[in-house]
Amino acid sequence: MRRLSSVYLAGPDIWFPDARAHDLRRRALCEAAGFRPVTAMGVAAADAEASEIMAREVYAETASRIRGADALVANLTPWRGPGADASTAFAAGFASGLGKPVFAYMNLTGEEEGDYRSRVEMLVGASPDAEGVWRDGWDCEVEDYGLPESLMLWAEARRFFVIVTHDPINELAGLELALQAVREYAG
Repeated sequence: MRRLSSVYLAGPDIWFPDARAHDLRRRALCEAAGFRPVTAMGVAAADAEASEIMAREVYAETASRIRGADALVANLTPWRGPGADASTAFAAGFASGLGKPVFAYMNLTGEEEGDYRSRVEMLVGASPDAEGVWRDGWDCEVEDYGLPESLMLWAEARRFFVIVTHDPINELAGLELALQAVREYAG
């Protein structure tokens, strides 16, 4: 049995509309699953002026919170483009590098978005070249393993859930499934 009592909830959720209420819902699900939730919510002081110094303080506090958690659940819902939020991807890699188990979920509005290459094609533009290799508008090869996210994020996640929903911002079914997987892993 692995002793897991806290879970860091990574994702772009802190930028969502009504982020505080959303964070409370995520925390409640985590507590109901038997874990102490750890998030980045409230790391930066609301009244502090944005600066390089503040950014370094936010980074240090967030890294400390990830170090202190026993596992990480990443919301890898595509964020402002075809792939996951960059900070969330970093958090997942950071936790993995620390030897912590990583679980992930992704919310999509349709099955056609289910693989990364398809989202690049839809959102950025890509097409196969003469050899059938998918390339974007800059002629760079597009990762095409038929996976929902880059192979590094997908393969690191001990469980990766893809949820099709009409509300990718507020849907929490993937989080619930990931927390269940954490419980099973710890069991």
